[in-house]
Amino acid sequence: MTTTYQHWKVANDSDGISWLHLDKANASANVLSEAIIMELETIVAGLNKSPPKGVILLSDKSSGFIAGADVKEFTSYTDEATALAAVRRAHRIFNTLNALPCPTVAMISGFCLGGGMELALACQYRVADDSPKTRLGLPEVRLGIHPGFGGTVRSIQAIGVFAAMDLMLTGRTVDARTAKRLGLIQHAVPLRHLRTAARSMVMTAPPHKALKWWKTLPSHPWLRPQVAKLLRKKVAARAPQDHYPAPYALIDLWLQYFDDPTLMLDQEAQSITHLIVGSTAQNLVRVFLLQEQLKSLGRSDDYNPRHVHVIGAGVMGGDIAAWCALRGFTVTLQDQKNAALANVIKRAHGLYKKIIKDRLLVTAAMDRLIPDPKGNGIKRADVVIEAIFEDPEVKRTLFKTIEPLMKPDAIMATNTSSIPLDEISSVLTRPQRLVGLHFFNPVSKMPLVEIVQSTKTDKTVAQQAAAFTKRIDRLPLPVASKPGFLVNRILMPYLMEAVVLAEQGIPLAAIDHAALNFGMPMGPIELADTVGLDICLHVAENLSQHLGGEVPERLRSMVKAGHLGRKSGQGFYEFKKDTAIKPAIPAGYSAPSDTENRLIFRMLNEAVACLRDGVVEQADMADAGIIFGTGFAPFRGGPLHYIHQVGVKEMLHTLEQLQQRYGERFTPDAGWSTLK
Repeated sequence: MTTTYQHWKVANDSDGISWLHLDKANASANVLSEAIIMELETIVAGLNKSPPKGVILLSDKSSGFIAGADVKEFTSYTDEATALAAVRRAHRIFNTLNALPCPTVAMISGFCLGGGMELALACQYRVADDSPKTRLGLPEVRLGIHPGFGGTVRSIQAIGVFAAMDLMLTGRTVDARTAKRLGLIQHAVPLRHLRTAARSMVMTAPPHKALKWWKTLPSHPWLRPQVAKLLRKKVAARAPQDHYPAPYALIDLWLQYFDDPTLMLDQEAQSITHLIVGSTAQNLVRVFLLQEQLKSLGRSDDYNPRHVHVIGAGVMGGDIAAWCALRGFTVTLQDQKNAALANVIKRAHGLYKKIIKDRLLVTAAMDRLIPDPKGNGIKRADVVIEAIFEDPEVKRTLFKTIEPLMKPDAIMATNTSSIPLDEISSVLTRPQRLVGLHFFNPVSKMPLVEIVQSTKTDKTVAQQAAAFTKRIDRLPLPVASKPGFLVNRILMPYLMEAVVLAEQGIPLAAIDHAALNFGMPMGPIELADTVGLDICLHVAENLSQHLGGEVPERLRSMVKAGHLGRKSGQGFYEFKKDTAIKPAIPAGYSAPSDTENRLIFRMLNEAVACLRDGVVEQADMADAGIIFGTGFAPFRGGPLHYIHQVGVKEMLHTLEQLQQRYGERFTPDAGWSTLK
């Protein structure tokens, strides 16, 4: 017998097993929306009233099991009482499922994350497909909350506090084999055996293995305070409590209530509802939704590039080529210097070994990365990316040479960081083919790619460029071809103000500390060294030529002396093994009270200017670009959103005070008058 709901289907087989199929209507992926949970409540109540031989939960989506709770619904919670009622309802349902007097099994293929993982933990058994696409985890901390559907208790009970806290405090995910080794699931099997494994768990109902003593020992009441102290210290190294309260709340839950699981579940509900209506969670949910918005810009069903040709085997060109090969593309890499090509191959192999654990997959990725000193791949490539040094004349000469060799429908892209496309495309027969694909360093870690479009760029070409960006697992951001585009135009005033502060004698570490205190992931001095002071100088000069402003003399003199930052081993900081050696802030020293404002308001003012100037079409895209392109404090929701949260009038008043104190570089942009 089969019972069909809007999102669920319950099928009872001849062995008396109830198969609960989840298939969220009108969606490509399963998420635990309120409607889905309400239907599950009805289903579980019926199972509790008339228990079957066993229950197996599975997904009918090819994309995965359950991606988590419906994040969009988080934004509707305006008060704790409403949120608490929703969480407690989920608790009741999951607790009823957990207590059913028959075996319950979660049959997992693909992603099983957040609320989906908590639903699986509420089952007595879990089996998973051991393919690379299967990922399990509890990444709620990335949204400014912690697990709230019983996961804080059940994960620790299942795998011990250290393993469970590692998943919950970092938000990392694991594959099926790792999950099996941790004890998060009972079996990791090939997909063809998954149904058999799930059925076997119901029919045999094997006893659960008790946790090893050394996994339970850290939760002993006498040891918990010391373990909690250690956990807080590890979290503090990455996330200050004032900015990100969720991980600390999670540690406190375990510390105070783990002896009483029922009480801990109740406190979990209260804790998460307090977090979810807070500004950090609401802003991190906003960031998640901005990320989904960028991903949607790259959706395309009819564009299937296979071959990428990259010209230029420097750091950026080599890393772009290596990343594209990692993501499954055949890549030919062109450079006149064989030594440069060899260096890219060496770096790529190191990257692949870090990311891919399977030796055969590493070999396959290396086979897709092909040195091509003569440029034979140009004729076959679907996407050609130029990544040579920033000289408009040299780029024009290159594109004029390669245009006749390219396939008529191939994307012609430049990785220029600041040069307007019209300065490059003037020599092309078909300038509408040229688009910017501006990657950020390091390519393997920075998720954003600016899709730069001039007034001549064909819309289809821009859309194909966005689709290609999504295919390589990066976020496409459409920007207008104006000097500096979006990210560099906003980032450079921030970096230049840091150099001015250094010229004025403020210790480098104190400058970086001011930015870190605001919530930036890296201080501007270290960031400039990481980007490369020569690149900073080039972009700053380009922007000053087009938009005005001065370039600090200290930056020019350092580049002239060959002090380029991390790549040369010496910039503002000295680098050893790619790590900055930072002198301590002198004892008793306090930086001027407006140091943080001087840094941040240069950035905020330029963000307003970019919106007014039409570099992006809307404020959300500006916020997304700066968050994913620079790491702008995610818990603040983006620079323009931050301005509105604090208050436009208050922020403008502060900027005007900085202008009176320090001069015209703090002059409010005309765009402030349009902010509401």
